[in-house]
Amino acid sequence: MSPLLFCASLLPMLALAASPDPRASYDAIAADTQKSNTERLHALFDLEWNRSLQEYPEFATFLGIPGEDDRWTDLSPEAIQRRKEESLWPLAVLQSIDREKLSPADQLNYDLFLRNAREGQEWRHFPGELLAINQLGGIQQDAAQTIETMPASSVKACEAILARLRALPRLIEQNRALLERGVAQGITPPRVVLRDVPGQIQNMIPPDPLASPLLRPFTQLPGDIPAPEQERLRAAACTIYRKQIVPTFETLLGYLVETYIPAARETIGWSALPDGPAWYALSVRSQTTTDKTPREIHALGLREVSRIRGEMDKIISETGFKGSFEEFTQFLRANPQFYFKKPEDLLAGYRDIAKHIDPELPRLFGKLPRLPYGVKAIPDYAAESQPTAYYHPGSLEAGRPGWFQANTSHLDTRPKWEMECLTAHEAVPGHHLQISLAQEMDNVPEFRKHDGYTAFTEGWGLYAESLGGELGLYKDPYSKFGSLTYEMWRAARLVVDTGIHALGWSRQQAIDYLVSNTGKSTHDATVEIDRYIVWPGQALAYKIGQLKIQELRDHAKKELRETFDIRAFHDTLLANGALPLTQLETIMNAWTASQKASGPHLPNTETD
Repeated sequence: MSPLLFCASLLPMLALAASPDPRASYDAIAADTQKSNTERLHALFDLEWNRSLQEYPEFATFLGIPGEDDRWTDLSPEAIQRRKEESLWPLAVLQSIDREKLSPADQLNYDLFLRNAREGQEWRHFPGELLAINQLGGIQQDAAQTIETMPASSVKACEAILARLRALPRLIEQNRALLERGVAQGITPPRVVLRDVPGQIQNMIPPDPLASPLLRPFTQLPGDIPAPEQERLRAAACTIYRKQIVPTFETLLGYLVETYIPAARETIGWSALPDGPAWYALSVRSQTTTDKTPREIHALGLREVSRIRGEMDKIISETGFKGSFEEFTQFLRANPQFYFKKPEDLLAGYRDIAKHIDPELPRLFGKLPRLPYGVKAIPDYAAESQPTAYYHPGSLEAGRPGWFQANTSHLDTRPKWEMECLTAHEAVPGHHLQISLAQEMDNVPEFRKHDGYTAFTEGWGLYAESLGGELGLYKDPYSKFGSLTYEMWRAARLVVDTGIHALGWSRQQAIDYLVSNTGKSTHDATVEIDRYIVWPGQALAYKIGQLKIQELRDHAKKELRETFDIRAFHDTLLANGALPLTQLETIMNAWTASQKASGPHLPNTETD
């Protein structure tokens, strides 16, 4: 669910380096006939990757790549327009490269790079930069998350943080300018989803500088930094905070409360924006990596909701509960036995589940990532408008583990019966396993390690939930019902996302549909619907991807029969990192065919 992952696949297509004649580097690759097609292709990959890190320094920080930690992305109108125009350059270079003379591995690299470049061209026609702030993200959250990610291990590293803090007011002003342009063009988020944003800004600027998330690195500086240096760095940070950051954030806060939020649109669907239907259709294609239309997806969602409801009714019957579906879900939502009373107990519960899953993984996977992961709370300053949980990728380069982050606010809406499937999705064998393995791939261009095709990454996360039974989870009927609740939630997303953005559904209609079909609390359903409102199409990818992965598994098992090996299937599926579903299907069907042709090879390790 990380926005950094969401945009990672587009970064190489949008970058601009600060050289006197950046176009010349591209022209030189295209014109260098002394080098092979393979050499020129990889020269293009390297150029685009390095330039993307220069243009998007926060992304470099996130990856643990040094050298860019003292800057922010330039969000001036000139820089944004320049990036859009110069995104044509990689396509020109690709036209000079003969794909047929590349190895099969580089043909895949070529195809993925080309897909990203072409999709980037489609996105350049829509002014997404004008939607710079909402309840899920924006300068009021992203700046703190970036600074918290930065290393503070030395004086030099702390000086980079100070440089970023000094530059933050300019970034805040650039964001305000984007919001002003959005109002002028009638392009804003719906007013209803902006209700928590002023409070999020206030959480950034408490009276005590060291209580601000922006200065968190300075609260626990490493002991090998001499005490006088620590005091100097801390004092400098506090001065920047008081004199520059707080006044600029206060100005932004005043603008939001007095002007922007009152001027924000009352409609909720993307169809209400200028050229909104085409904008939403592109988002659907991008997020699902399919050509399915919103109406086709809506119909698929209705079918899946009906199928899963039948499975849920069976579980209710097995429990011996006497009452309707609505009464059973109300029982699950209201009974105190299903809730922790303390945030630390909720986190401990998630950690216990993760410890149970870890030793079971080798039964389903032959290759596991080297990067460790942990469990911690979503920061208080953002928790109110954030979902139940999400995964924040780590970095071997930065020495940072992956983090499964759980929402510890509103404990009476965080039931125990949802915890096993959430851990399987966000941690292992879900996002941590898949994303970390992708980051650790060898002999692939850097952009491949961080591509974030949502249908694959979130489809894998939902498929990982279905592996819970094979990992020893869902032993009690309530946890099993919880897993079905979460599958139902993703099926219902197909209905409500397309309903909101293509079929004219109201916000309340969408909330009611989610509550009545999933067993989710009204609070959770409201947060989720507001998420779909500002992130159109993203929620469609989960079920679309999961259905494709399950289809590929079913096909392989049918073809290979007793020789089907679940470990080999999973390892092959994850071996190339995230992929569009079309490429994934091609690769996995070729693997199945090759395994079938080779005859018996390994015993079947799957248990039904």
